Amino acid sequence: MALMDFIKKQFIDILQWTEDGDGTLAWRFPMEGMEIQNGATLVVRASQMAVFVNEGQVADVFGPGTYKLTTQTLPVLTYLRNWDKLFQSPFKSDVYFFSTRQQVDQKWGTPQPISIRDADFGAVRLRAFGNYAYRVADPKLFHTEISGTRAEYTVADLDGQLRGLVLQNISNAIAESGVPFLDLAASQGRFAEAMSATLQPAFARIGLQLEGFTVQNLSLPEELQKILDQKIGMGMVGGDMGKFMQYQTAQAIPKFAEGAGQGGGGVAGDAMGLGAGVALGQVLAQNLQAGLQQPAQGGAAAAPQPPAGVRPDEVMATLEKLGELKSKGILTQEEFDAKKAELLKKLV
Repeated sequence: MALMDFIKKQFIDILQWTEDGDGTLAWRFPMEGMEIQNGATLVVRASQMAVFVNEGQVADVFGPGTYKLTTQTLPVLTYLRNWDKLFQSPFKSDVYFFSTRQQVDQKWGTPQPISIRDADFGAVRLRAFGNYAYRVADPKLFHTEISGTRAEYTVADLDGQLRGLVLQNISNAIAESGVPFLDLAASQGRFAEAMSATLQPAFARIGLQLEGFTVQNLSLPEELQKILDQKIGMGMVGGDMGKFMQYQTAQAIPKFAEGAGQGGGGVAGDAMGLGAGVALGQVLAQNLQAGLQQPAQGGAAAAPQPPAGVRPDEVMATLEKLGELKSKGILTQEEFDAKKAELLKKLV
């Protein structure tokens, strides 16, 4: 019976992995019912590594090349098996192949805004996304820490853990860079470099090497972005509230006129919600008050003079008509803009 069992056994002469599909990081050579023949050939292709594991203990590691399996080429396995001379009989050992190719275009992003401290705005909530690339650099460490005894371990299996590593280190990277949000948004390369430096040790601890990291977008949530836009607008007019209200009016009126030209009240209501009507009233009130308070030449108070210009409702009516002409193609965008600017001057 022992002779018949030996005859029925299948012996492996060549161990290799053709790596048919993309996305596989680790693959176990099928050994069920088979043993490795003494002097068998191990083929490790470019961008691969092979690891022999004896009873759960990692033994020999092979890089790209072709090897004849003997006690000379398997020194660690020879020691673990207590082979003090050339082994003559076939043996069983788990053999794992690892892909060391770059795994490119791996996506990362913040599913929810993350809170960071910023030099300009204090605490802000930040959104970001981009991609990165990595490779298996230490298959022995990757096997013991990540892939284990699974028959196959893929990029998809690792995706969630790596995304978590990225998100965990974003706040630290921003803090260590010391770069304010506005500068980060303008120089995303600096942020990417800071992230890469922060993530390298975390990747190395599980046998990976981070090959590249990019930041494609940095942004604030919509409500914070509106506040930032207002702050930028104030900065454009040097903090002067009167000029800021004029700035808001100029931004809102084109939307109002466009909505009126299309016959819809929704856009006009949105424009009023943005403060166009309030801005017009406040600008006129400020101009009137300034005229009343200015002393006349020679020290005597001057008689109140009505502000020059036209009524706001007349301006809005005129802009509605101009918007209709523009929507019908009678006026060009340049002509409409010129008329709008002329009307705004009459208000102030």
